[in-house]
Amino acid sequence: MDKKSTLTGVHEKWKRECVCELKNTAIQAVPGDGNPEAEIVFIGEAPGKSEDEQGRPFVGAAGKFLEEMLSAIGMKRAEVYITNIVKYRPPNNRDPLPEEKVACRPWLMEELGAISPKLIIFLGRHALNNFFPSEQISKTHGKLLVREIIGVPTKYFYALYHPAAALYDGSMRETLMEDFKKIPKVLEEIEKRKREEKPPKTLFDLS
Repeated sequence: MDKKSTLTGVHEKWKRECVCELKNTAIQAVPGDGNPEAEIVFIGEAPGKSEDEQGRPFVGAAGKFLEEMLSAIGMKRAEVYITNIVKYRPPNNRDPLPEEKVACRPWLMEELGAISPKLIIFLGRHALNNFFPSEQISKTHGKLLVREIIGVPTKYFYALYHPAAALYDGSMRETLMEDFKKIPKVLEEIEKRKREEKPPKTLFDLS
């Protein structure tokens, strides 16, 4: 079975089986969207109002900003895969609760397993802490994190501030753009490490 068919099956399965309580208040599930063959998977926090209405992640203002940043490094949305740690919109766009993250985690893990990306990029602290609970995004943004995590098909991760937060903070927007423009260098570093088979480090500063 190809990756596209596998992903379709994953989404159909978890739309039925996900036990997240947010199903009771959301319009619909918002599974990941994008290229099943993508080298990069972006993981955000949770769907917002536009995403809940359209059933696709990152289609509002933050999504447009994300597409702008992709364009700045010569990439298109169609080349990457975008998803969230929680698949249903929390009421009034509040932060997802720990139990909601846990309920949606098997869905996310199966998505990642189906795609097997080279690099996972966290958009915001919730996505980062879902995999690295002790890390702070203020310290890890713009750095390559290298760590083996059981059930995750890559050991390469990269943290960014969330585009939504950067829309309202000029200094954070500038930082996010700077970090985003490092992504091609991050991919080069991953290829170099694979060739040289370097032992993992927790953090690798690319600045």
